[in-house]
Amino acid sequence: MNILDDIEQIRAHDPENMYNRVFDFPEQLTEAMKIGKGWKFDPNAFSGIKNIVMVGMGGSAIGGALMRSYLRTKLLGPVEICRTYSLPEYVDDETLVIVASYSGNTEETLAAADDAIGRKAMIAAIGTGGFLEELSRVNDIPMAKVPSGLQPRAALGYLFALTMIFLEQVGQNKGYSKEMEKVILGLQKHREKYIEDNSTTINPAKNLAQKLAKKMVVIYSGPTLTDAVADRWKSQICENAKTLAWSNQFPEFNHNELVGWSESVEEHKDHLAVVILRDLGDHPQVRQRMNIVGEVIRSRGVDVTDVHTRGETPLERMLSLVQFGDFVSYYLAILNGVDPTPVRVIETLKRALAEAKK
Repeated sequence: MNILDDIEQIRAHDPENMYNRVFDFPEQLTEAMKIGKGWKFDPNAFSGIKNIVMVGMGGSAIGGALMRSYLRTKLLGPVEICRTYSLPEYVDDETLVIVASYSGNTEETLAAADDAIGRKAMIAAIGTGGFLEELSRVNDIPMAKVPSGLQPRAALGYLFALTMIFLEQVGQNKGYSKEMEKVILGLQKHREKYIEDNSTTINPAKNLAQKLAKKMVVIYSGPTLTDAVADRWKSQICENAKTLAWSNQFPEFNHNELVGWSESVEEHKDHLAVVILRDLGDHPQVRQRMNIVGEVIRSRGVDVTDVHTRGETPLERMLSLVQFGDFVSYYLAILNGVDPTPVRVIETLKRALAEAKK
């Protein structure tokens, strides 16, 4: 029997139940809506926003990256994701800085939060507690607290939705809550195809995981709605499946990385797989490039799979692709014979950094 069709085997590889974290993505969004409605702050304290900086690392940053992709055509000011210790030089008292750290103890994020306080920026925070909660209390920063006990990457529903709700409440993202209610229903319907009870023959997530098993995975996407989704796919495959993956976007990589798909790749073809994420909103020339580049890569003997967004609205299309990728990475972990939850090498790095400070 295929291991992906054996529920007992799947559970044996998943002692911390990452499956439920992936499955519960729509319910996380629902709970985040409730938390957001109880988030107490004065919207008037966040008036006159000229630009937005989202501070976070890893799983805590991806919610902001998705926000930027989704709101790209709606916000009048620029949005930047800060994934380091200090803020861009332009940040001032007209900048909204949203600080996200699931643990509340991420050293890069805390340093950037201190930087934001020093620049008198407008600040909001999202996390479970930790030093970020103390920093927020001392500096009167409104903080939304999310449930603890998850890996940061498994808390995306909370981190994304709370970011979006805050922006809605300060007048930057009108109509979000009403749209999200419909999107949640759509995501609950989409996941019916991906559940563990469905056999590989009718489960698209299991089917794609089989194509990617034991291979390094390259994820390509368009430059707008799906760019952050490609990064999510990459990080989920790395963290859940413990296998190397990377991502890039059309049309930029057509001007450099594409040259790497030369004849030299053919000797590695059995160890590579490419996924192209597609959306009906992609620019016509981007779609054409996807078609042509897909054939170029296939000519090197490398398997290429096109994955399309699903849903009626841009928000549903974006999140449906996130949901699908999370299921794929989960089943890929099972095929690779690894526990999808722990990220021991990251913990090793953190301990080494802490030791180096002594």
